[in-house]
Amino acid sequence: MDALNEKLQIREVVENWAVWRDAGDWERFRTVWHDDGHMMATWFQGPAERFIDVSREGWNKGVSILHFLGGTSIDIAGNRAIAQTKMTISQRASVDGVVCDVVCTGRFYDFFEKRGPRWAIVLRQPIYEKDRLDPVDPHAALQLDADLLAQFPDGYRHLAYVQTKNGFTVKRDMPTLKGAEVEALYRRGAAWLQDA
Repeated sequence: MDALNEKLQIREVVENWAVWRDAGDWERFRTVWHDDGHMMATWFQGPAERFIDVSREGWNKGVSILHFLGGTSIDIAGNRAIAQTKMTISQRASVDGVVCDVVCTGRFYDFFEKRGPRWAIVLRQPIYEKDRLDPVDPHAALQLDADLLAQFPDGYRHLAYVQTKNGFTVKRDMPTLKGAEVEALYRRGAAWLQDA
């Protein structure tokens, strides 16, 4: 199969991830992962199967986290690929009694592998680049805890703040636009392709 068709298959998996997860279509969502797939996020790090379970639990409790996708860049080496896709995470939640929307822009950095005829995700590691927090009611008064806010990295500071306020334990060394974490991720991605 030519490279363009391979890239189209990978892009379809990326798009299916966002649509099926946000729609709560858990059985189809499971198909975007290989059995040993892993998900890294601010609030969850672990096997894809467990991520599906906790996402479903959150869905059933009314947790509202949505994903929007932009352009994709895909590098393929044999049966392996790295896909980077521009994305926005949008979460609605209450912060100290004020309903807010937090929006974080970044990239999904996906480790793909083709096993048999099927491309699927082995590891998804988001890169968090920029975020903001706004009350849904523009007249609502929201006072942030400056000390808590300052504990989180720039790229996902407000997202982490909202998630922490809502009871999640947030990983504080996720890759952002620049820095040691994202450079280490790029090296890992290069090694993934080189070892194909």
